[in-house]
Amino acid sequence: MSGGQIALIVIVVALLILAVLYFVGNKLQKKQAEQREQMAAAAQPCTMMIIDKKMMKMSEANLPKAVVDQTPKRMRNMKLPIVKAKIGPQITNLICDDGIFDDLPVRGEVKAMLSGIYIVSVKNIRGKVEKPQGKQSFTQKMRSKQRQYEKELAEEEQRQAAKKAAKKSKKK
Repeated sequence: MSGGQIALIVIVVALLILAVLYFVGNKLQKKQAEQREQMAAAAQPCTMMIIDKKMMKMSEANLPKAVVDQTPKRMRNMKLPIVKAKIGPQITNLICDDGIFDDLPVRGEVKAMLSGIYIVSVKNIRGKVEKPQGKQSFTQKMRSKQRQYEKELAEEEQRQAAKKAAKKSKKK
């Protein structure tokens, strides 16, 4: 085989891999959007006092055994944003959404939307909000970019839904 044939085979295999990743990524993205909608529908408002927040492994976070058993094994060793909060008289460990983890104040009172042990969103923050001084770490930069892209995606989906509704009303 000549070098051109080998290069052609490598290019074809790379294109096939990219196509498979594209379709699998779209499928996973739709599944994630459905899960977020379900969590938002089940969310309840709650006032809590944030005691501590850390990125920790699920096994170290003292989460309920049922939660740890339901998660896939590969996810158990990944670091998650864990928030230790006082809800009423009880102190609990909660899993926080990556996008709002940096916005939560330590030792501050927050009105948040909870779905089980997952903090979906933050509605109101009481007290001082401390902005990080100096340079941001790589993960903080990535989280802020993720929040920005999620907002842009939500706005784009709303625009597309409005366009579809306008087209349907024109056809009628």
